[in-house]
Amino acid sequence: MANRIRRSQGKGVRRAAKSQSRAAGARRAKATTTGFVDRAMGLLPFTEEQWTRIWLSVIILAGAALAFVIANFAGVPAMAEAEVARMASEAGFEVRRVRVTGTDRMDEREVYARALAQRDRSMPRVDVGALRAELLELPWVADARVSKQLPDTLAIDIVEREPHAVLVKPDRLVLIDIGGHELATIAPEDAADALRISGPGAGRQVAALDRLLAAAPALGPQVEAAEWIGNRRWNVTFRGGQVLALPEGEDRAASALVTFARMDGQNRLIGGKVASFDMRNPPRVYMRVPGRSERIEAADMAAAGAAAGEE
Repeated sequence: MANRIRRSQGKGVRRAAKSQSRAAGARRAKATTTGFVDRAMGLLPFTEEQWTRIWLSVIILAGAALAFVIANFAGVPAMAEAEVARMASEAGFEVRRVRVTGTDRMDEREVYARALAQRDRSMPRVDVGALRAELLELPWVADARVSKQLPDTLAIDIVEREPHAVLVKPDRLVLIDIGGHELATIAPEDAADALRISGPGAGRQVAALDRLLAAAPALGPQVEAAEWIGNRRWNVTFRGGQVLALPEGEDRAASALVTFARMDGQNRLIGGKVASFDMRNPPRVYMRVPGRSERIEAADMAAAGAAAGEE
């Protein structure tokens, strides 16, 4: 009985010794790890208190982000926005009037048609940027300013495009600005005094034509129409119906037009008997007088007949 007791006590001592050894090893490892972390933390420009605040802020922000994501999935922001809009409407902050300024030539009903879609809507829910984008899609609108005037007015100020010429199409006449933007269909009687532009691609050449005519300002009032030929050059028609064919190239065409203006100032070509002027090969100028070729041909035939009679 005594021997069994001694053997049992020996095993217990060995277990205790092993347990103490493991605990000592753990303490040494912890001390080593803690010492490494402490040394690493010591290299950073933060105190222990600052580190505590930083980690606390990170935890709070992470919690707020998680709450925001959950709220979005639950539709809380939309519900809050709808509630704010309802409260604003009940307080009188709702679109009840629309005031439009700056419309002169365009039909302002097109502006009201888009603006009135905002009526009976809470002011906080009116998207002025989206409404402005819609207005800029209208042909006459070069710019638009949209603002809310509390408590219940939507103010719209329109900047219109300036009509510059009439584009001749196969089936209609279209008013355009200097950039070639099509503004509105126009009746022939309303386009009587406007510069008419024709030819494939002519609408994209309005600014270039304007620069060309500016080279000879004395001729500008006399020009009735201009035709863009072959996507490369202009034929200019004066008010009396005379046609001037200009060469290719902006600089060459401007130089030819200046030369023609000088010739007209000296010889009164516009309004004269010449029907057309061809300056496509400067400095030569070819002129065509109606009926002249027929008269020359008749004179030649008469001369030939007289010669035959003498024989």
